[in-house]
Amino acid sequence: MNAIITSSQRQLLRAISRSGPLSRTEMAQALGLSKAAMSGLARDLIQLGILREADTIYGQGRPSIRLDLHPDCAFFVGVSLLQDPAPMILGNLNGEIIARAEIPLSRDPAVIADAISEALPTLLSAHPVAAEKLAGIGVALSGFVDETRKNCVQSTLLNWQDVPLADLVRDKTGIETFLENDAKAVAVDEKLFGSAREIQNFSVVSLGDGIGCAHFIDGRLYRGNHGGAGEIAHCTIEPGGAPCRCGKRGCLDTVASMKAIKEMSRAEGFECVSLAEIENQASSGNTAAIRILHRAGSALGLAIANLIQMNDPGLILITHVEGSFDGLFGTVVNQAIETNVLPRYAGQTPIRIRRVDGDIWARGAASIAAHHFILGPNP
Repeated sequence: MNAIITSSQRQLLRAISRSGPLSRTEMAQALGLSKAAMSGLARDLIQLGILREADTIYGQGRPSIRLDLHPDCAFFVGVSLLQDPAPMILGNLNGEIIARAEIPLSRDPAVIADAISEALPTLLSAHPVAAEKLAGIGVALSGFVDETRKNCVQSTLLNWQDVPLADLVRDKTGIETFLENDAKAVAVDEKLFGSAREIQNFSVVSLGDGIGCAHFIDGRLYRGNHGGAGEIAHCTIEPGGAPCRCGKRGCLDTVASMKAIKEMSRAEGFECVSLAEIENQASSGNTAAIRILHRAGSALGLAIANLIQMNDPGLILITHVEGSFDGLFGTVVNQAIETNVLPRYAGQTPIRIRRVDGDIWARGAASIAAHHFILGPNP
C-alpha cells in the first residue's frame, strides 16, 4: 500500500471505522469541518480507492450518499503462533478472510520469519491486487509483547524472551509487521469488525487452554506502560495454590483454564477430553465433576467481577473454543460475577458469551495490522 494518508484523511477513516458508512454532512459534523473541506477530503480518498459510495439516503431535500471504507483498498496478513501448524490468513478492510494457509510452528524465530516469507506469495495470489495493496502483517502469540508491538518480551509457550520477531519478519518480507498478545488481538478484531464496534469501554476474556484478557478504554486498546495490561491469567486467585507456568502459585490459569479443568478431571480418574464430557458427568450427579466445575467457575467469575469493579466496562465478552456455557460451569461463572460485584452494579454490565473457531487468533492478528492502518502510528 503506497498511498500516504494525511492526518485529516486518517481522522475520517477513524470516524467511519467507529460509526460505519457516513454521508459527507455527517462526516463534516463528526470532524468539525466545513462541507467544502469535507468534500475535498472525501474526493481524494475516493480517488485513492480508500473510500467508496455505499448507499443513498432519501429524505427531505436532496438525496445523500453515504461513503464507506473500500474493503479492497488494503489487505492484511495475520499469523497465529498458538497452534501447530500455525494458521496464516489474508484479510481485507472489512475483516473478511480471503485466503488461508498454514506454516509449521517453530520455537526458532528465524525459522518462523522464513516460513511466513515463503508462504506469503501463495497467500497473496488469492486476490489480484492483494500483493500491491498489502498494508501490514500481524502476528498473535501467547505471552507479553512490548509497547512498540515489535518485541516478544516473554512467551512461556514458545520459550522466548526478548525476541524482536516483528523486525525479523519485516526484514524477510519487506512488509511492516506488528506483534500482539492473543487476547489483545481478539479485542481489536471485535472493536474493528465485531460486536464491540460501537462500544467505547469493554473487556474481552478469552478462555482456552490459557486465559487471556484485554481492555478497550475510551475507544482505545489499553496496553499499560509496558504492554502487560489485562493479564488476569496470572492474578493470584488461590494463595499458595498449584504452581503456575509463570513461576508463581495459585494463578487463575491453574484453576479456571480448560487445561486446568482437564488436568483436575484426569486427577479424579475421568477420561474426559472436553468441557462437554465433564458437564455430562456433573449432570449425572458425579460429585467430583461438580466440585471441579464449581471451583473453576467460581474462580473465573470472581476474576471477572474484579474487572467490573475496577473498570466498570460497558461489556464483558467471553470467548471460548469448547462446548457450551449453558451448563453448570457457565451458571457458576455468572453466579460468582453477581455475588462479587457491589450490589448497585449487579446485573448492570452485559456479559456476552461467544463460541469462536480456530480462525480467531489469525484474524485478530490481521486486525492488529488493520488497526494500525486506520489509526496510524500513534493510536
